[in-house]
Amino acid sequence: MIEIKNLTKRYTGYPALKEVNLTLPRGEIVGLFGENGAGKTTLMKCILGFIPYRGEITLDGEAITHKNIARVSFATCEHSFFPELTAEAHRDFYKSHFPTFSDTRFDGLMDFFELPRHKRLKSFSTGQKNQFEVILALSQGAEYILMDEPFAGNDLFNRSDFYRVLAGILTPRETVILSTHLIEEVSGFVGRAILLHKGEVLGDVTAEQLEETGKTLTDYVKEVYSYRADRVSQAIDSMCGEEE
Repeated sequence: MIEIKNLTKRYTGYPALKEVNLTLPRGEIVGLFGENGAGKTTLMKCILGFIPYRGEITLDGEAITHKNIARVSFATCEHSFFPELTAEAHRDFYKSHFPTFSDTRFDGLMDFFELPRHKRLKSFSTGQKNQFEVILALSQGAEYILMDEPFAGNDLFNRSDFYRVLAGILTPRETVILSTHLIEEVSGFVGRAILLHKGEVLGDVTAEQLEETGKTLTDYVKEVYSYRADRVSQAIDSMCGEEE
């Protein structure tokens, strides 16, 4: 279990996270939602120890350090692979560093995405690079798999098929934390939704709780963020009014 207590992170001039408290047990598929700048990426980087922060983050009661960081993997659209290496060279590198690396999962996902194995990663398209990030994160053998906008550059059909594949291959010991703006696409896939706004947790709800209320995830997000359905028409009216 990952426990986050009073997590605070400030960048120059503004707070990115404010006293965030969360518990992330194993076996969940968690959607992390929020507008740009809400703190989603910052939260993930704090969990991974990429940036300094105030507060406490533990994995099964222990701080996340080089001793247990292999239990956490990360797929980022910023890319963390070696562009000069091939996919097969990455497999060899990961196997040498992660004893729990899964060849079966790696091969299956490479075939699913139809990615070339002997081309250097720098020659991949943006969508292929993001797919390969996901493959490495899922094959590492980690218990907590963090994904930050992993489907950028991928078409709707690839994304839709991948959600189904991911749901089918995850084991009960694995937790996925997925940061994305594609709320409607993943609404039937995530079992829990955490909503961030200006560095604070505004909402935390499970699929079961939503089902009991009869709300969709999109309805819940709009309610929590106090979304105004008339904001577009008002903006158009104000701009058209100026021209008249």
